[in-house]
Amino acid sequence: MSEFAAGERVRVRPVDPEGHTRAPRYVRGHVGRVVEAQGRWPLADDLATGTAEPRVETVYTVAFPARELWGAGTHEVTVDLWESYIERVTEGPA
Repeated sequence: MSEFAAGERVRVRPVDPEGHTRAPRYVRGHVGRVVEAQGRWPLADDLATGTAEPRVETVYTVAFPARELWGAGTHEVTVDLWESYIERVTEGPA
């Protein structure tokens, strides 16, 4: 079962790990909207380090307003993110 629902606001965790991560730097710390869940997949970070039994998590397509990422643009940017990369946003406008 997915932790986040389509339409829900989420923030990408503002982490800067020592090793590999598939969370793009340009979305870390930013708030976006879950578009849909893509299914469950082995965590790419664990695969890159050769973890024998990588964690399996739901991957979400999350949309971000381009103006929030780069200061301009009327379009959205979508990024696929593993569940452990995002957290629920409870404050602020919907």
